[in-house]
Formats: sequence, C-alpha cells, structure tokens
Amino acid sequence: MIRAAVAGLGWWGQHIIRRMAGSDVMQIVTAVEKNPERAAFAAEHGVRFASDLSEVLADPAIDAVILATPHTLHTEQVLAAAAAGKHVFCEKPLALNRADAERSVEACRKAGVMLGIGHERRYEAAIGEVRRLVRAGALGTIMHAEANFSHDKLAKVPETDWRASPKDAPAAGMTAMGVHLTDLFLDLFGPMREVYAATTSRVAYRATGDVISVLMRFESGATGYINAILVTPLYIGLTVFGSEGWAEIRNHTHPDTPGPTTLTVQYRDGRRETQDYEWLDTVREGLETFARSIESGAAYPFTDPQKVGNVAVLEAICRSAATNAPVPVQPV
Repeated sequence: MIRAAVAGLGWWGQHIIRRMAGSDVMQIVTAVEKNPERAAFAAEHGVRFASDLSEVLADPAIDAVILATPHTLHTEQVLAAAAAGKHVFCEKPLALNRADAERSVEACRKAGVMLGIGHERRYEAAIGEVRRLVRAGALGTIMHAEANFSHDKLAKVPETDWRASPKDAPAAGMTAMGVHLTDLFLDLFGPMREVYAATTSRVAYRATGDVISVLMRFESGATGYINAILVTPLYIGLTVFGSEGWAEIRNHTHPDTPGPTTLTVQYRDGRRETQDYEWLDTVREGLETFARSIESGAAYPFTDPQKVGNVAVLEAICRSAATNAPVPVQPV
C-alpha cells in the first residue's frame, strides 16, 4: 500500500481524494492546502490536513506526493519531492517549458523515485482499442487525426484565479484540456515536427482566450488537429483516418463522470463496427497504475521522452499562438 499526500485541495485535488477512497493500492492520508477553509473537506474524508508541503516531505510515513497545484509551482515541487526521496505524481502539465520538464525527469531519475503524470485519458477503454488498431496496422497508413476536448466546467473561473492567468495557463484551454490530446497523439502517432496554433476570446478568459485550435505535422508525415473550448456544452471526440479505414471515439460524459463511450470503425471494404464501452474511473486507474509501478517495479506506461516531449509540444503551441506563425517542435 502506497501512502500518499495530495498537495492542493481545489476542484481536482478534492476529486482525487473522492475517487481514491477505498483503494487497496494507494491510500491518501494527508492533504496540503494553504487555505484553512478547506480543512473541513479533509476532515470529512478522514484525511490529515497540513498547511505546507514541507510537512509531508519530512514525514517518513509518506511514500508519494500528488501535485494538484498551479502549473508554475510544479517544477520546484517535483524537485523538492525527489530530494526528499518521495515518489511524485504531477497533474498535467508536468511543466510549462521543456527545460523544466527535463529538470524534473532528471531529478526523479537520480533520486530513484517514480515520476507519474496525470494524463488519465490514456486509460480509457476505447482509446486502448484505437491504440491496438493503430499499432496492428488495421487502419492502414495513418493519414490524419482530429481530437476535441471541450466543456464549460471552467467557464466561470474568476479572472483572479490561477487557471485564468497567462502565466499559469497560457493559450486558452491548452493546459486544461489540450495537453491531454497532445499526449494521446504522441502515444498513438509518435513525435510531432511542427505546430500552428490560434487562440481567441469569445466570451471569457480575456487574458488567455477561451478557444485554442492547433494544426500539427508528425515526424511520420501524418497531419493532425486538436481543439479545446472552455465555454461550450460537453463535446469530446477523437477520429483517426487511415488508408484502410477510420475510427471515431465519442465520449458521452466528462472523464470524471460515469457514462458510456462509443467507438465506430469504418473499413475500406464496407464493414462498420460500433461498440459502446462502459465508464472506467480513469483517475483512480492512473493513480493505481502509478502505485503498482512503484511497488512492483513494472514499467510505467508513460516514458520519460513522452513526458518531456508533451511539454515541448505545449511550449511550441504557446509560442505559435503568441506569434501567429508555425513553430517547430524541439525533438526529444
């Protein structure tokens, strides 16, 4: 059993504590939060409350730290956890630039601790089937992929909140939703060569934008497109186009809410296959996979080049959105 502390008791930190209740692989024993008003939430869920991360880093009973904190804090917190000999699971993005991502990966490697990352969408059953189809060559040569992750859960974030800050959350919905899509693309289709991004503010997020759209070219030569909107009803989908067929995923609920996902596969010979997948608690699955990798030494599904590579893509997208020009992605 991995005993863990959650740093940050905002929306997602609270969600993590709720989802991990009763896990026989990881137990959340402490919550770290500067806002004393959130101590009641910790008490309600039987979790000790601490006001500073240093308290849990000095606690020998804590095996791992889960970071659900503002993005600009991630790097220094990962480095501090590694120096204390704690395994660390960082909610996305790992960092806001490649250099900091590399620092985090290297610090954890040298300390001999596991570095986990909160891209839970990789664990969705329909994504797993598309991964199998792509790797088996069932869709032929991959030509193009499109993905959208849009919702209004963050539509009313105050302008003073860190999620609305150009420093913590640049390029509209990129750090909230878009990085999940680029992570999926890196896993499914390999490294990207170039990105061209555009943002706009239609009704909210005046400083950062509420829409992000990105065109991309992969090292393989395939093209891709992702979109994320912060102010619209839920829409989540992914479509992969191959020379021998296409596959389309439609999520009917946000990943934090139970609901089905539909996968449709259309082949060149006319066959069409449709399957509904039941909801999987991917937040819990991601954290338990992290914990099992710690305990067993089994390979963690996110490689270090992918952890750094996704931040390199994020950095290129932010630069492209700011300059209104295509930007190459630094190879990892």
